[in-house]
Amino acid sequence: MGGGRIRKLTLVLLDGVVVSLVFFLGFLLRFDFNIPSSYLQPVVLFNILGVSLVARLAMFYYFGLYKRLWHYASLDELKMIVVATTLSSGLIGTYFFLNPNIVYPRSILGINWALTILFIGGMRFSWRLWRERKKKAKFTREKPEKNILIYGAGDAGEMVIRELKKHGELNYNVRGIMDDDLSKQGMEIHGIKVLGGRQQLKDIVKGKKVEEVIIAIPTAPGTTIREINNICLEAGVDVRILPGMFELLSGEVDLNQLREVRVDDLLRRDPIKLDNASICGYLEGKRVLVSGGGGSIGSELIRQIASFNPQSIILFDVSENSVFHVSREVKSLFPDLHLVPLVGTIQDRGRIREIFQNYRPHVVFHAAAYKHVPLMEKNPAEAVKNNIFGTINISEEADNFEAECFVLISSDKAVNPANVMGATKRIAELVIQAKNNHSKTDYVAVRFGNVLGSEGSVIPIFKEQIHRGGPVTITHPDVTRYFMTIPEAVQLVIQAGAMAEGGEIFILDMGEPVRIVDLARDLIRLCGLEPEKDIPISYVGLRPGEKMYEELILEEEDVLKTKHEKIFVSKPVANDFDRFSRELDLLSGLLSLGEKEIVRKIKEIVPEFNYKDHGTVS
Repeated sequence: MGGGRIRKLTLVLLDGVVVSLVFFLGFLLRFDFNIPSSYLQPVVLFNILGVSLVARLAMFYYFGLYKRLWHYASLDELKMIVVATTLSSGLIGTYFFLNPNIVYPRSILGINWALTILFIGGMRFSWRLWRERKKKAKFTREKPEKNILIYGAGDAGEMVIRELKKHGELNYNVRGIMDDDLSKQGMEIHGIKVLGGRQQLKDIVKGKKVEEVIIAIPTAPGTTIREINNICLEAGVDVRILPGMFELLSGEVDLNQLREVRVDDLLRRDPIKLDNASICGYLEGKRVLVSGGGGSIGSELIRQIASFNPQSIILFDVSENSVFHVSREVKSLFPDLHLVPLVGTIQDRGRIREIFQNYRPHVVFHAAAYKHVPLMEKNPAEAVKNNIFGTINISEEADNFEAECFVLISSDKAVNPANVMGATKRIAELVIQAKNNHSKTDYVAVRFGNVLGSEGSVIPIFKEQIHRGGPVTITHPDVTRYFMTIPEAVQLVIQAGAMAEGGEIFILDMGEPVRIVDLARDLIRLCGLEPEKDIPISYVGLRPGEKMYEELILEEEDVLKTKHEKIFVSKPVANDFDRFSRELDLLSGLLSLGEKEIVRKIKEIVPEFNYKDHGTVS
C-alpha cells in the first residue's frame, strides 16, 4: 500500500474517532451530562452512531478533504467542512425521519453540526498553526527576524501579509500596517493592526524598531510614493515596493514582485484603461511588423502586442544582439507566439521590400530611428538617411503590399524643432501624412516625450554617474522634460493604432513636465545618498540642439480630444504633395555635399526649425 493511501486511511480513521467523540459529547451536552438509560442501549447507540459515521465520512470524502494537506489548511477548506457537515446532517436527519421507531432528539443534530465543524476544522487548523510555529522557531534560530511595516491596507496589502504568513522561511515580523485612509486606521487585517498614516510613519518606524517598509499600493500616484519613500529614507529604513498597475497586469500579487523603489514609481499616474475590443480588432490574428524591435519602445511593443494573439510578429532591427536577446525573452514569455527575428536596416530598400514580400504584414509599427540629439547634430546626413528616407522606404513598401495600418513612433522634439533629430522626425510625420493621401493604408503618427529607462536616456546616465561617486551632470537647473514609463507609452501607442482613420498625429498626455534636477535628486536619494552632500550636482550648460523645455503641439495644429482621455489627435495639415516630393528629392541629392547644405534644405522643408550652427565633428 502506497504512502498516500496509508495517509488517507489514517485521516479517515482519525476523523472517525473525532466524529464518534462529538457524537457522545453532543448527548452529554444535550442531557447535562446525565444521558437517559434508553439511549445507552447498544442497539440504539450503534444504529445512531453508525449512521452518523457513514454520513459524515462519506461527505468528507466526497468533498475531497482527504486530498488536502493539513499544513495548508485555509478558508477554502473550512468552507468545504461546513458544506460537508451540513449535507451529512441533512442525511442523518432524513434517515431518522424515515425511521420513526428510532428515538433521536432533534436538538442533537444542531449540537453535533456545530461540534463537528469545531473539532474537524480545529484539528486541521491547529496542525497548521503548530507546524508554522515550529517552522518559525527553526528559521528564527537560523536567521534573525526582520521587523517590517506594510504600507497599504487594501487588497494588495492583504495579499502581501497573507503571502508573508505562508512563507515563514522569510522570517519577517510584520509589526503593523500603515494607511492614509482614516476609516481603515484602528482596524485589523489577519490580526495585524492598521496603526496610522504618513504623519505617524516616522515615529512608528522608530517605536516598533522597523527595518523595512513594503509599499503595497499599486494604484498610488507618484507623489504619494515619493513622500512615503522620502520619510522612510529619512528614518533610515529600507523600502521595497509592489510594482504599479502597468506591471501588475494580471492583478495577482507575488512576493517575487517586490523590488526596490525606482524613479518611475515616483512618476506614477493613474492606470490606463484600454479598449481591448478595438485593439483586438486590428491586431488579433494579424501579421505585425515592428521596425526597431530590438530597442526600448520596439521590444515593449512586441511584448504587449503578443498578448493580443497576433498571427505572427516580425521583429526587425539593425542590431543583431538586440534581435537575439529580445527574441529569446519574448519566446520565453510567449512560447506559442510565431515570432520572426530579422536583422537589417530600414535604409536598405531592397531588404525592406524582401521582408514585405515574404511576410506581408497587415500592421506596421515603425519605431526604428536615430534619437540621440547631440550625436545627430554632428551627423545630420545619417539622421536624414535613417529618420527620413528610412521612413520613406518602409512606408512605401507598406503601401505597395497593402498593409492595413502604419503607425510611426514620433517625438515631442518634432514640435518647433531646435535640433536635426527633431526636424527629421517632423519630416517623417509629414511623409506619412502625405503618403496617407495617396494610399489605402491608414498612416498615423504617435507623438510623445521621453520614456524612463530607455537606452541612452537620462536615468541610466545618472545611475552610472552616481555609481562613480558623481558629479551628476545636468545642463541647466530649469530644464524640464515630459516623461512617461515605457509600458505606459506603448499601451497608448497600441490604443492610438486602434483609433486610426488615416493621416492623424496622435499626441499622448504626458502629464506635467518634470525638472531634470528634481529627477536627479530623487535618483540620488533612491540610492541611499544625499544630493549635494554625498553626490555633487554639476551644471554644464545646454548641449547642441537642446531646448529648455519641450512642446507637444504645433501652433497651427488643430488638436482635438479623442474617446480616450489620455490621447489627443491633430488632424492633417494640408500640404502640396508634389512640391513636398520634389523637396525630398532635392534633400536626397544633398546628402554627399556636407552638413550646411543638408541643414539649409531641412530648414526650407520645416520652416519652424530653429537651427544653430554647432560646428562639425572634430
